[in-house]
Amino acid sequence: MKRLLPVFGLVVYGAAFAFPSGLPNPKLTPGTANPAVTQSDIRQTICRPGYTRAIRPPERYTERLKRTQLHAYHYRDQHIWHYEEDHLVPLEVGGNPTDPRNLWPEPRYGRWNARRKDKLENVVHRLVCSGKLSLHQGRTLFEHNWIKGYEHYLGWRAR
Repeated sequence: MKRLLPVFGLVVYGAAFAFPSGLPNPKLTPGTANPAVTQSDIRQTICRPGYTRAIRPPERYTERLKRTQLHAYHYRDQHIWHYEEDHLVPLEVGGNPTDPRNLWPEPRYGRWNARRKDKLENVVHRLVCSGKLSLHQGRTLFEHNWIKGYEHYLGWRAR
């Protein structure tokens, strides 16, 4: 049975401990940019339909990495299907597709989960491609605290 567990002043859903509120541990996953993507070439890279599909690493790579990282993150819940091996700096804003420092096992459950981050990725991608945000601003938003970015751009605050 799932329940709320107090952990060092935080409340965590279920039996997994995620670094504060759904953010990755910055020592393990600081985020990295794809050096092949620059502000001057976003029309040929991230803003081109099919770009992320073309550079996404194969599942055999991310599943192997996810298993290793679940242990490194000391999650109690080691069920790989409870996590998405996610890019901290999304491919949609020029994140590095294969660097382990840009990938982490992001929980699929809890308030700040993989699905919620995906919504922000789509919004920031549109803002970067429309010129309302620079590529650097879009990347930095995820490197520093994607939850604050979600609250700012999607207007929803955690209670």
